Formats: sequence, C-alpha cells, structure tokens
Amino acid sequence: MGEIKRLCSSSSSYSLKLVWFVVPLIVVSGFMGLLGPKNSNWGLRSPVTIPSPSPSSSSSSSSSEVGVLLGANSSSSVSSDQEGSGAHLNETDWRSRLVGDGTGNVHRQEDAIPDHESVKLNGSLGSPLPLAVEAIEIQTTVEKIGESLNTTVIGPHVVPSMNESGILSMEAITKRKPSHLHNIEAGLGKARAVIKEARINGNQSEDPDYVPGGPMYWNANAFHRSYLEMEKQFKVFVYEEGEPPVFHDGPCKSIYAMEGNFIYHMEISQFRTKDPEKAHVFFLPLSVTLIVRFVYDRKSHDHWGPMKQTVKDYVHLVARKYQYWNRSLGADHFMLACHDWGPELSSAVPDLYKNSIRALCNANTSEGFNPTKDVSFPEILLPDGSTNHLLGGPSPSRRPILAFFAGGVHGPIRPVLLEHWENKDVDIQVHKYLPKGVSYYGMIRKSRYCICPSGYEVASPRMVEALYMGCVPVIIKDHYVAPFSDVLNWKSFSVEVTVKDIPNLKTILMGISQRQYIRLQRRGKQVRRHFEVNLRPKRFDVFHMILHSIWLRRLNVRVNDADIS
Repeated sequence: MGEIKRLCSSSSSYSLKLVWFVVPLIVVSGFMGLLGPKNSNWGLRSPVTIPSPSPSSSSSSSSSEVGVLLGANSSSSVSSDQEGSGAHLNETDWRSRLVGDGTGNVHRQEDAIPDHESVKLNGSLGSPLPLAVEAIEIQTTVEKIGESLNTTVIGPHVVPSMNESGILSMEAITKRKPSHLHNIEAGLGKARAVIKEARINGNQSEDPDYVPGGPMYWNANAFHRSYLEMEKQFKVFVYEEGEPPVFHDGPCKSIYAMEGNFIYHMEISQFRTKDPEKAHVFFLPLSVTLIVRFVYDRKSHDHWGPMKQTVKDYVHLVARKYQYWNRSLGADHFMLACHDWGPELSSAVPDLYKNSIRALCNANTSEGFNPTKDVSFPEILLPDGSTNHLLGGPSPSRRPILAFFAGGVHGPIRPVLLEHWENKDVDIQVHKYLPKGVSYYGMIRKSRYCICPSGYEVASPRMVEALYMGCVPVIIKDHYVAPFSDVLNWKSFSVEVTVKDIPNLKTILMGISQRQYIRLQRRGKQVRRHFEVNLRPKRFDVFHMILHSIWLRRLNVRVNDADIS
C-alpha cells in the first residue's frame, strides 16, 4: 500500500523535483543526439514509407490482413465533425485505413478489404452499426525474393547468397529466420482468426470466473474469445525513461484518478514485459494531469508551449534511444490521459496524434478523437482513492425520484437542462447546488435515472457513478464515444437523449415501461464489473477493459521489420 501512495500521488512536494527532471532530460537528449545509436533514426518522423499492401501480399496472407470490426455504439453522438462534414458517421465513413504516400506522411484512404474477411464483434445485421477498423500496413522495407514465386518476404535487412547466375538461391530464402516481430504478427493473425470464428459460429469458451452474455455486448462470444487471447499473449513494454512526477506517476483521488491507477497497475502488471522485442505495444507513461500541474504556467503568454515541449522531448528521447517508434511511426505505441487537455497535448507530436493509440477520457470526435484507433475509457471520481462506499444501491421499488442531476453550470448543454427543469418538477430533481444536508450519493441511490450531461468537455464521472449505485444513466452528449463501446452496447443499459429533446425529458422517461426500466437497471448492474477499480486488478475490471480496448486496436495494425542497417 505504501508503494501505491508513492506512485499515485498528488502532493505538491513534487514541484521541487521538477527541476531535477527537466534539466537531466535536456542534457540526456543532447547527449543522445551526439552519441546515440547509429542503427536507429534520429527524428520523430523517420524516412520510411507506409505503403498499402500489394495484391500479392493480400492474397498470400489473408488472415494477417483481416481487420477487426469492433462493435460500437453508433448513436448520433458519434459524428464525423473532424472530417469537416458534420454528418453522423455510418459504416462507410469508418471503413477506411491509414496508408502512406511514400514520404512518411499518413493519410486516410477508403479501404478495399472485402467485408467477408472482417472479424466483427457485432454479428447482428439488424443491430446498430459498429465502428469498422481495418488492418493498417506499417512497413518500412519490403524485399521481394523470387519474383517468379509471387511472394513477399518481410524481415530484417540481410544480403542473401546468390548462385553463379546471379539468382537468389532457394537455400538462402529458406534459411531466413523469422524475426521476433514476425512471430508477434503471426500470433496476432491467429488471434484474429479465432475471434472471427467465435463471432460467426458462436463458440462459447469455458471460463470459471466470468462468461459474458446478454444484449449488453455486441457479440459476447467474440468479446470473450478476444479477452482470452489477450490474456494468453498480450505484452506491453513500458518505457523506463522519465522521472516522477510527470512520468511514471499520476493522481489517484481526483476525477482524473484513472491516470494514476492505470500507470501504477501497468508498472507491475503481468502484461508488462521487460523485453521490447516481445512487446505488442509500447506505453508512454506520462501523466497529462501532472504535466498541467507542474509545467503549466498561468502567468505565461504561451500556455501550451512548455507542456507540449515536455511531451515532444519525451517522444524524441525514446525515438532516439530505441528503434520501435520509427519502425511504426508510433502506430504500436499508446498514451493514456484522463485530463481534458490530453488530446491537445498529444498534438505536440504529429505522429502521436495521427498514428498512436490515444486512450482518452475526453473522447470527443469533434476534437479529433478517432474511434478506429483511439480508446475511450471512463472518468471515475475516487474521493479516497478507492470505490469504498460507492458500490451498491436499493432495488427499483425503493427509488422514489424519477431523475436526478446536480452540478456546475458550464458548457452548452447544462444551461439548457437547468433552464427547463431546475425547481420545475418534483419528479425531475435538477439542481445547480444541492440543498444543505442533502447527500449527492444519497440522491443517486434514490433515483431511477441519473442525468449525465456534458460540461466543458464530454467526459464526466456521472455515468460510472450511476452504474455503481444502480441508477440508469441518461446520456445527453454530442460527439461522444462512450467507454468500451467497441464491446458494450450502451443502448441496452442506458437512455440517450438529444439536446433538443431536453424539454421532453419527463415524457421520454415516463414512456419507458416499468418492465423495460427494470431490464435497463439489471443490465447496468451486470456490466458494472467492467467499470470497477480494484486495488489489485481483477479480470474484466476497468484496468483490463482499457487494456482490452488497446489490444483490439493493436490487432488492426500490422508492423513490419524496418531496414535500419
């Protein structure tokens, strides 16, 4: 427990250590620039290409090219504003992939992988459209050996032997040993195949702990199979560079508590590997919340500059020291941020913003969140660093209040909510400030529905608080991708209301039958396990669900060995 407090800290004493972090980082960066390894690229953007797969390679290894079609909440809250259209996303909008233009730049292109080759977690044709994620070909060197065989061999740069006629000998081809990365990609290909099999044929895997089931999941069998495959093979390399408080640390008691919890648990997780050659993904252990706390200068005219420079310097450091960032342009790397400024700080490094997996609480598609590669995870307020006194609530028959909300009036949605409902109806308890002596958590436990509107940003701990205490979430948000919606069907255990329907809120909720309400409430209690924070992570809890979302994104990226000789 002592180590948890050390790593999950919010003490201001860390400000004295900041100088000790910044100065060595600058010195080390300069030193690496002079004496760094010669076998890796120096800049963040290496001179590599990311070509789309050739027809020959597509036909020869279909299993490794198959993308995973992630089941997702496809309500109107998922929009394509970042593409400039403003229209709601449909399946066609998401069926695209990242490809290269031969300069190392990444852009979007409509994908041509046949639908029958896609692995879908949502297997129902009549259900809402899931988010489609296709395989991304990340490749720096493609050596074609034996053109007459119409094969593509991808591996470390070697000089194979030739016979007297100058033709590559078959012996030289067959002696080429698979690289670590080749073996990793082969394992991911097998995982895609068994997930696809589970989706199509519904093969249920035995599990003594928990077997997912019910309409809360887009495809429970595919999710379970995917989760078991993650447990079997997923490995994460955590960069050890950087010092607390900005790195390897984070808050554990604020609304940004998930940053500290995840960073700490990842440091000691069974999924962590000390050998980067065995890693599927690489974790950048920075805390945006603590960057804001210790680097942000309110008096400066350049608010963003120092914070973005911190992120940029760190990525420069690992890119110069290791080959892995440049090998994939960051596509097999991930960062995690619960602070609202996470998306903005990630833009300090273009490849981090465009290519890397960004696990964000602020999953706002109008601000650049890309569900095909980014991960939405929940914002969870832990007053004492744990879920003590937060879990559980009375039965539906002991909840006299129809709907409840209390919170600050900020952002575009909450003023509309308070204008129509504050002190207007005894059944719709909407408050800017709770009356003296009234418990916030007590009100949640007395309510059938808990209203969860966006504030300044889309993330809010109210959705998880509602699930913790048996209250059905009423989600009023624009451009929001709900947590774990690649697996969970939020419409089966929550109610979605548009901003324009706020005046009709009571009519909408009263129109839900008692039988349907009980179903929503019961399903919410069942999925609660996926949002619980445990001192020691348990299977299927929030820590593992975040990892599973990252695992799914990695399944859709294929990284090939770079020619770095």
